[in-house]
Amino acid sequence: MDQKRTAILVVLDGLGDRPVIELGGLTPLQAAKTPNLDQLAAEGQTGLMYVISPGVTPGSDVAHLFLFGYDPLTHYPGRGALEVLGTELPFKPGDIGFRANFATVDSDLTVTDRRAGRNITPEEGRILQKAIDGLVIDGIKVHFTHTVQHRGALVLEGNGLSDKITSVDPRETGLKILESKPLEPKAKKTAKVVNKLVQIAHERLRDLEVNKKREKKGLLPANALLLRGPGQLDVVKTLKDLWGVKSAVIAGGALYIGTAKYVGMEHVPVEGQTGTIDTNFDNIAEKAIECVDSGYDFIFVHIKATDNASHDQDAKKKVLAIERSDAMIGKIVDALHERVVLIVTADHSTPIAVGEHTCDPVPVLLWSSFIRADSVQAFSELDAAKGALHNFRGLSLLPLMFGYAGLLEKVGA
Repeated sequence: MDQKRTAILVVLDGLGDRPVIELGGLTPLQAAKTPNLDQLAAEGQTGLMYVISPGVTPGSDVAHLFLFGYDPLTHYPGRGALEVLGTELPFKPGDIGFRANFATVDSDLTVTDRRAGRNITPEEGRILQKAIDGLVIDGIKVHFTHTVQHRGALVLEGNGLSDKITSVDPRETGLKILESKPLEPKAKKTAKVVNKLVQIAHERLRDLEVNKKREKKGLLPANALLLRGPGQLDVVKTLKDLWGVKSAVIAGGALYIGTAKYVGMEHVPVEGQTGTIDTNFDNIAEKAIECVDSGYDFIFVHIKATDNASHDQDAKKKVLAIERSDAMIGKIVDALHERVVLIVTADHSTPIAVGEHTCDPVPVLLWSSFIRADSVQAFSELDAAKGALHNFRGLSLLPLMFGYAGLLEKVGA
């Protein structure tokens, strides 16, 4: 076995893109100034990855399970469960977890904005949270927490619950909040509680002073709660069980923390990591370096800002997020040069022109100080298509990284 090195996986969420007219026909990754990534590409190997398989558009939860080596066909507790695992909410077998959005609706619960402007501050979130957390509906207790921007997580705690219900999120504006329906007889109680919760949440949120202040500022009120992705706690073999590695997650979003914790990673908090463009990239780099010094074998670093800009269809902000990520990665490599194997990639493509996830493959950069370099000299979607890694699926990512890091045993005599 080779001498062991620490494996670091940096996922720039939604990084993959298509040519953008505003950027002169370049992708944001091509347009960004990325001296560190380009140097690493010149010294390493690149390729394109179909996170699930060619033609399949990945959701963020499923995508990360694939990147961690887990097939969601056999290992998928539901996005809501993963979201809850990324928070401090109580969550035990039998409870139902949901991902939640604050939204804006009119008087008949027609959705006018599914994300309430995507600009809820932590202070506003704490006030909105208090209006929902602790409710008791038909003997079922509601636990709710605001996480970041419009996002939150919710748990229903009580007897006789089932996650086999439909979502209340219409997924489009101009439509009313849907009625949750049971998908099996024993789920009738859960659907009934969810529908009551949607109504009660609206009644409690709409008259809050924080929403009146938002409207006076010309901002959208967060006067409704959209719930989707119900799931129950499941148990799987961890990365420690499967690979014998001690692993950590550095992330600012509940979903990514929760998915990592689901497979056994330890969450390492970072001061100032918000999951937005204003996240503290320097602190993230310092914490990654600290984790290597602390003896972790595998460190997963997640950056959400690239995806946020993509969904907002803001090309300049995506370029900025890439450039700040480039500086962060440079800081990590400079400090740990001979001690790490690094992969930089994405969980899916979110092209600016589309504003949503697509099936486009994502670029992958594999670097270590000893690797045989290919001929690629820059890191972008188009350059990666010429790299030595060629095309591969997401389930192969972790073995590729762990093999170069010396974390896998030889197969055979």
